[in-house]
Amino acid sequence: MIEISTTATFDKLFAGLPKSIQLKAVKRTDLFKMNPFHPSLHTEKLHPKGHQVWSFRVDICYRIVFKFVAPNHAELRYIGHHNQIYNYDIFK
Repeated sequence: MIEISTTATFDKLFAGLPKSIQLKAVKRTDLFKMNPFHPSLHTEKLHPKGHQVWSFRVDICYRIVFKFVAPNHAELRYIGHHNQIYNYDIFK
């Protein structure tokens, strides 16, 4: 099981999402905790690979960006539309 923490940026973005997306995100995060590489999450390492940042799918449009900060601990850093996650400023 993976331990989860969130950044202030993630918390702020999450609070601004529609309730329906928030509910999906909670369900997907629960699945992520059990198996971060479950096929339905479409977990992938983001480019540039040197940032060691990953994403998983909330739904067809929304993604959660995270980083493994320890072997069994992931920090959720960003949530938003999949087109927005390619803004590399969020990876720093």
